[in-house]
Amino acid sequence: MDITGIAKSHHSKSTATGRPSSRKDWKLSDSLREKIIGYAREDAAQNVYMGNKFLALRKSEVAKVAPDRSALMGKLNQEMADMKEIREADERWLHLLFGEPYEAKFQSEGTGSAIHVYDGNGDEILTYTAGVGWHEKESKAETQVHGALKAAYYDAFRAARQEINSGMEIPGGFDARA
Repeated sequence: MDITGIAKSHHSKSTATGRPSSRKDWKLSDSLREKIIGYAREDAAQNVYMGNKFLALRKSEVAKVAPDRSALMGKLNQEMADMKEIREADERWLHLLFGEPYEAKFQSEGTGSAIHVYDGNGDEILTYTAGVGWHEKESKAETQVHGALKAAYYDAFRAARQEINSGMEIPGGFDARA
């Protein structure tokens, strides 16, 4: 049986919004903001923008909202030898393969076959094409976390650099006049 548009969609819906609910809600907390400010101040004192501590923090925070792409790719790689098997799969099999809250769509039209994997919010997070392999795509949740963290860091870094340039002492022992 040739299925040209396999889709699995079993999302839990928020009763308030009617939209898919996210299991991984993320918020820029006050304590996280303070940590970012500390890193930005350290980096500003060393004249380094987005130093290793901040980059590691950002990576760990984004990982909290990121789907487990490795597991999804592993499941697909383990269970399927080629695109022909995917084409012959049915919706129930894909549901068992990907599980909640993912959706998989098979595309067999156009320039070639591909699998598109979407998260519970409808964001495409993975694409597999024969001959190319896997391509990861950032979800909206990941983009939002990146943006919030970078904005908080930028504001703190800019404020610290202004303090340094004006000759003010930065808490923590750094004196720009020394």
